[in-house]
Amino acid sequence: MTFSLCMIVKNGEKTLERCLESVKGVFDEIIIVDTGSFDRTKPVSLRYTDKIYDYAWNENFADARNYSFSKAKGDYIMWLDADDVLEKSEKEKLISLKETASAKTDVFMMKYAVSFDKNGRETFTYYRERLLKRERNFKWKGFVHEVITPTGNVEFCDITVKHLPSESENRDPARNLRMYENYVSRGGILDARQKYYYARELYYNGRNEKASAVFEDFLRDKSAWPPDKLGAVYVLYDIYGKDNPEKAGEALAKGLAGDFLAPQLFCLAGDRMLERGKYREAVLWYKTALLCPKDYRKFGFVTVDYEEYYPYMQLCLCYDRLGDRVTANKYNMKAKNIKPDSEEVKYNEKYFENVLKDGKLSENGVENESEM
Repeated sequence: MTFSLCMIVKNGEKTLERCLESVKGVFDEIIIVDTGSFDRTKPVSLRYTDKIYDYAWNENFADARNYSFSKAKGDYIMWLDADDVLEKSEKEKLISLKETASAKTDVFMMKYAVSFDKNGRETFTYYRERLLKRERNFKWKGFVHEVITPTGNVEFCDITVKHLPSESENRDPARNLRMYENYVSRGGILDARQKYYYARELYYNGRNEKASAVFEDFLRDKSAWPPDKLGAVYVLYDIYGKDNPEKAGEALAKGLAGDFLAPQLFCLAGDRMLERGKYREAVLWYKTALLCPKDYRKFGFVTVDYEEYYPYMQLCLCYDRLGDRVTANKYNMKAKNIKPDSEEVKYNEKYFENVLKDGKLSENGVENESEM
């Protein structure tokens, strides 16, 4: 079985070498499509491959990726961006996959880790269609936030690609938004997925009124993907926030009535009860977040803290407000097991130490809880 690596790159000299070094020796060919670099991207690329192609940028990422795939000859095609990295352990897993994978698999999904805390712990991840059978002739769609819809035999792999942009890289935060607005101004019609990401770009650029209108329109689209609908709910809840609690509640209700559930949704419901002083109701929502099946990870965005750390911390707060500091302290210790260096956990520890000294550690209302 042979693997091709296909990349589209522009001015990637700050990270490209790191990326290619991290996968050195894995691929039978490396294809670099340059969309207009004026730095040292090409000289860096030449150290690893002679298959470098120029591509006239036309404001369409899908077209550029499809062009890169058209140059591949391997049995399977993998794609990476210049600021992606495979750690040594993940590279070894990929080599093993190359040696043992079934040729019946059409798409290999791999986890994409895009955000990390100060200790390097993954905080935001999702799965991407990362390695695809060439003979299936998969096509990228979407001029921005391009995607290949996984079809056929799909396998989820225990391999993680890390996205690590250069801290010194000068990114244009409005680039994607301009591309969307140029497209719409020319009469282009956005499908459900592109509508969702257009709304997100509006939100990222502080245009909340327009973003909320596009999100609301997106949620009415029957073709919208359920995990994206949930993502829209999260952002709408944040946009409406405390300024429009009624609309925030309506957004949350849409999420809870949907077909796709995730821990973050239940945590937001808990937060809403907590803000209203309904501590026992909040407790129920946070415990539901802890019980939420992890299958959602395969299809939606994963903000890891909402699975355990955040609900533990909020349960600590709720039980403290209820006067049950024994249980509150227990949940703080559970949070500590996940994030030993958390400043919030350390603050709580000092608080409970003082409570103990003052003899105020009450067991009023303590529950006979199973270990959760």
